[in-house]
Amino acid sequence: MKVLVIRNDKLGDFVLTLPCYALLKKTRPDIQIAVLVPKYTAEIAHCCPHIDQIIIDSPNKSIFSVGTLVTELRSNQFSAAITLFSTTRIGLATFLAGIQYRLAPATKLAQIFYNHRLSQRRSRSEKPEYEYNLDLVKQYLFDHEVCNVIPPDPPFLTFERSLIQQMRDKFCNQFEIEKHKKIIFIHAGSGGSANNLSLQQYANLAVALDSYNKHTLVLTAGPGEAEKISALSEMMDNIPHVVYHSIHGLENFAQHIAFVDLFISGSTGPLHIAGALNVPTAAFYTRRRSATPLRWQTLNTPDRRLAFTPPETADEMDMSQIDIITAAKEISTKFLQD
Repeated sequence: MKVLVIRNDKLGDFVLTLPCYALLKKTRPDIQIAVLVPKYTAEIAHCCPHIDQIIIDSPNKSIFSVGTLVTELRSNQFSAAITLFSTTRIGLATFLAGIQYRLAPATKLAQIFYNHRLSQRRSRSEKPEYEYNLDLVKQYLFDHEVCNVIPPDPPFLTFERSLIQQMRDKFCNQFEIEKHKKIIFIHAGSGGSANNLSLQQYANLAVALDSYNKHTLVLTAGPGEAEKISALSEMMDNIPHVVYHSIHGLENFAQHIAFVDLFISGSTGPLHIAGALNVPTAAFYTRRRSATPLRWQTLNTPDRRLAFTPPETADEMDMSQIDIITAAKEISTKFLQD
C-alpha cells in the first residue's frame, strides 16, 4: 500500500497534518506514506518519522502546471490519495494520474475529481483543523476495513533529547543566559496569515510577565522578520532580552523551539511547531469564525496551551481590545510560577 497525503499550503496547515501520519502508521504499519508539500515545509516533513517519501510541489500552482505533477504522481504508482485540502489543480492531477482511490472533502468544484468524498463543512469551524484532517484519514481506514481507530497522543514532532539539551546549553552560552532560568520565546511575526498583536502590545506583555524563578525573554524572527523584531527590541530597551534571528532553516528553528519553556505568538506556523513538540504555548487569535482558537488549536495537550481573543464587546478582528495585563497574569500563573 502506497498512500499519498496532500496538504501543500502553509506551514501551520501542514504541521496540523502530523497526527494523520502517526495514525496511519500506528494502524497500518505496512503503509508507505508519501506527502506532497511545497519546498519550504519539506524540512518539517523530513523531521516526521512516519513519512516515507517527500514530493516537492511546484511553486507554480496554476492549473497550467498540472502536467508535470501528473507525471510525478503517475511514476510513483500510488494506490490511494488523501487530499486534506483540495484545489481544482490537485483534484485534476490525482484523477489524471490514475490513482485508484481518491478521497477529499466534499466541497467546491474540485470534488468532482474524487471517487470518495467526505462532507465536513469546515466553514462552520466546529472543531480543530487537525481533527478535520484526521476525519479524512479515518474515512480512508474505514473504507479499507479498519475500524475503531484511536488517534495517537502528543508530541507529534520529536528530536533526540541529548541533541536538544546540547542546543539549549549552546544557546545559553551564546547569549549569556543563566541555565537555570526559564526561556520564553516571543515570536511577533505572523507571515501575514492572521491578525496579530501590535508590537506595543507584545512589549507590554513582556513587561507584565512574572515568575518566581525569573526568566529570559527571547525575541525570535524568521526570514524577512528581522526589521520587525528590531523595532520590538527598541521598544523593550529597558527590559532585559535577547534577539534570535533564525537563519538556518525550519528544522533548526524547530530544534530551538523544542528546548524553550514557553512559546508566545499569534496564530502562525512556528506556534504550531511548538504545539507539535508539546511545548507550552500562549497564543493570540481573532474571534472570526474561520480563525478562532478552536479551529486553529495547537497540537499540544490542553494543560500546555492558553489562547486569548478580543472580548465579545469588541469587533472580532480587533486585537487591540485584548487585555494584555490580564493575559500576562494568566500566562504567568499557568506557566511561570513553579
